[in-house]
Amino acid sequence: MRLLQKNIVPIVFIVLCTIGFHYSGLSWMFFANDLMTRLARNSFLVISLIIPVLAGMGLNFGIVLGAMAGQFAAFITVVYNLTGITGFFLACVLSFPFAVLFGWLTGILFNKAKGKEMITGLILGFFANGLYQLVCLIFIGWIIPISNKALLLPSGIGFVNTLDLKIWQYAIDKFYVFKLKGITTPLLKYLNNINFPVLTLIIVALLCTAVYLLFRTKLGQDFRAVGQNRHIAEVAGIKVDRVRIIAVIFSTVLAAWGQLIFLQNIGNVQVYGSHVQVGTFAVAALLIGGASVSKATIGQALLGTVLFHALFIVSPLAGKNIMGSAQVGEYFRVFVAYGVIGIALALHAWQRLTKKE
Repeated sequence: MRLLQKNIVPIVFIVLCTIGFHYSGLSWMFFANDLMTRLARNSFLVISLIIPVLAGMGLNFGIVLGAMAGQFAAFITVVYNLTGITGFFLACVLSFPFAVLFGWLTGILFNKAKGKEMITGLILGFFANGLYQLVCLIFIGWIIPISNKALLLPSGIGFVNTLDLKIWQYAIDKFYVFKLKGITTPLLKYLNNINFPVLTLIIVALLCTAVYLLFRTKLGQDFRAVGQNRHIAEVAGIKVDRVRIIAVIFSTVLAAWGQLIFLQNIGNVQVYGSHVQVGTFAVAALLIGGASVSKATIGQALLGTVLFHALFIVSPLAGKNIMGSAQVGEYFRVFVAYGVIGIALALHAWQRLTKKE
């Protein structure tokens, strides 16, 4: 019974995904391939949330700034035509200083708003988006010269709405694609036709290993100590504010790289919109995996990514077949994304009140 209560959220979503798949009429082949693609391109972003959670800062909606850092780097590769896998990894390198700067500033702000990091991160994302659009819509072509006028609006100032990233699309996804062969077991033979983006999955596996090992280092133990009790950690000689800033920088850098992995799969960047929902969807995926505001694991991040995006795949067709409109499925997805976050925050507030009593 306790196990059921502990995992009620993932269980509910497994049931919803199963029902949705049944009514969607999708084939196993299409579903499995689409799910594998989504897992590879989105899990990096979700895992980037884990460190701030364990450091006691809750769900870092500020990863939107990491996504912006990744997109600034992507713009540079487009302007200078840096192609292929080299261009992709150069974008990762170029995003690093942007992400460190944004993470450092975010960490300083979070230290000024201890206990209210989640709402601070959410509002910070809106504020940063205004500055981001100021740069992309006004400064580009006016203060920052761009030689390729095809990248600019007809006025010659500001990026066009969509920038093509075909110069390094699928740079890592199609570097090496593996297909299983020869499986004849009835329950597993559909695996023969699933495309496994090997390099992308290896990168995600390396991230999982790195995060696991990080929490076995002195810095990782400091993260945990600060997350459990800031006052006791400070008495023990840990520089709490510094550790919190480092945690946010880690998260922001990983979010920048995660956004680049996402963009190389999509093949284009919606200049003024690709980053907007990054925080919401990543947070929702983490919570669906069974994480909470104060506890998250790599397994929960990966499970949540699978369940959240499985629901994304099946809900439009399920909504169309059940209610006669695919838009119903879209509404349901939005309801799930925001609803699961709202419930998690309400439970967190209730738990804090219970502890005080």
